Amino acid sequence: MEANSGVALDSALVELGWHDMLSEMPDVAISLVFRLLGETGAHAPVINDVILAEAGAEPGGTVPLPYAGGSWLVWHRTERSTEALDKELTVEVVESGNPVPLAAGRRALGWWLVGTSRTMLDLARTHALDRTQFGKPISGFQAVRHKLAETFVAIEGAEAALLVADDEFSSLLAKAAAGKAAVTAARHCQQVLGGIGFTDEHDLHRHIRRGLFLDGLLGSAKELTREAGAAIRASGSAPRIANL
Repeated sequence: MEANSGVALDSALVELGWHDMLSEMPDVAISLVFRLLGETGAHAPVINDVILAEAGAEPGGTVPLPYAGGSWLVWHRTERSTEALDKELTVEVVESGNPVPLAAGRRALGWWLVGTSRTMLDLARTHALDRTQFGKPISGFQAVRHKLAETFVAIEGAEAALLVADDEFSSLLAKAAAGKAAVTAARHCQQVLGGIGFTDEHDLHRHIRRGLFLDGLLGSAKELTREAGAAIRASGSAPRIANL
C-alpha cells in the first residue's frame, strides 16, 4: 500500500491472496486491509469484493453501491476520471441499483474511516509537538489538547464498536460511529494544523476528502443514526450490542 494505489493496488492484493483471505478469514482480512488503506492513504476498489462475498457472489467484479442522499455509484476497477469529491477514486454516479447486503461492507468502511482518522490525528499531533508559539509547543495549550483528546476518544469509541459488530444493526452503528469520528478528526485536526492543512504539500487534505467521501458510502453517520433511532422506536427496545 505504501508503493501502490488504485488499480495497481487492486491487482497486487489479488496476487497476495486477498480473495482467499476474504473467503477463509473475513473478519481478520477486512479489518487488516481496510484499516491499512486508511492509515497509508492508499485506495483500491476492494469494497466491491466485500459486498459481493456477503451476497454469495464471486469477488473481482463491481456492484452499484448506495450513497448518502439516495444516490448510487459504481467503484470501477479500471482507471477513469471522476466528478467525486475525492478525485483519486474511480467512482461514477449511476441511476440506481438493486439492494445488496451491507453489514460487512459497513464494517469494512468503518475500519477504513478509523484508519484515516488515526492518520489525521497523528499528523495534527506531530504538528502540535513541532509548532511553537510564544516560546513553547502549541501542544501545551489547553484548547489544542482538548481538540486532540476529543478526536482520540471518538476514534477509540468507533474502533470499540467495530470490534463487537457482528450483525446488521451493530454494523450500522459501528459505521455511524466511524463516520462521526472521521468528521470530528477532519474538523479538529484542520484547526490544529491551521493554514498548512489546506496546502497541497501537506497530506491532511487528502485524508479529509477521503474521510468525507467514505462517510457517505453505504449511508452517512447522520442517516445511519436516524435509521437506528427509527428501528429502536419501532421495536420499543434497544438491543444489547456487546456483553460487558
